[in-house]
Amino acid sequence: MFDIKIYLAKQRARIDHALAACLAHCEPQPRIVAAMRHSLMAGGKRLRPVLCLAAAEAVGHPVPEKALMAAACALEMVHTYSLIHDDLPAMDDDATRRGCPTCHVAFDEATAILAGDALLTLAFEVLSAPEAAVGVDGDRGRQTVYELARAAGYQGMIEGQMRDMVAENTVLSPDALEALHHLKTGALIRAAVRMGAILAGASQTALADLDTYARHLGLAFQVADDILNVKGDPVLMGKAAGTDAARGKNTYPSLLGLAASETLAVQLKDRALQALASFGTTAEPLRAIAGYTVGRKR
Repeated sequence: MFDIKIYLAKQRARIDHALAACLAHCEPQPRIVAAMRHSLMAGGKRLRPVLCLAAAEAVGHPVPEKALMAAACALEMVHTYSLIHDDLPAMDDDATRRGCPTCHVAFDEATAILAGDALLTLAFEVLSAPEAAVGVDGDRGRQTVYELARAAGYQGMIEGQMRDMVAENTVLSPDALEALHHLKTGALIRAAVRMGAILAGASQTALADLDTYARHLGLAFQVADDILNVKGDPVLMGKAAGTDAARGKNTYPSLLGLAASETLAVQLKDRALQALASFGTTAEPLRAIAGYTVGRKR
């Protein structure tokens, strides 16, 4: 039987080692690199890079290690940059993240802004580095850069964050809330799956099925996140609970109720699993990740 805990621990260790190596090559400006390291190496689920690795595994074609880990690291850097900026006083004004003081609390607001900017640009430096392209078809390499840029930008994660901020203290329709989260959370999760699949040379059919999986998984992740903000343990989560309601955020529990939100998370997980029907045992990690996403405690 597939053990998701062992798989995640192994992949997180692999990703953490690669991330530390990326930072070790940074030119030493002590304060900014320390701020980048503070947030990037604070732990976390590493879900997006793990999904990238698992999607490549599901396709089943070999991928050069440097190319695959460059994509995985770039995804985590973009995700961490977004968290640093989300936590700023002008955004969510959070004091803790991943069980540690947020970047602007540990350093200062200006340094946190620059650390986020630095991680965003470092992500594309790592992803487009010559050594990451060795053994990878040029079109596939360029496509991964495009996927990440589009997901992170104004047509993806940034637009989702903007919609989330504008909608505070209003009530969105279910369709509008779903669209918001497909952008804010789902865009980078989709990019993670697509980047791994593209690097592994997925067929158009396989890529479409994996994209469907990722769309449902991304929304399931956000529904689960909304539920945890209501009833999660702050100690396990490494951040405060109840903050969404305090800020007047649109969430699934506030719109549908807690029980209906829990049902929806399971339904979305099941739809994600259905999208993997054409894959064999190589997609077992992706299947297990779907279950983990809904059942997690942090």
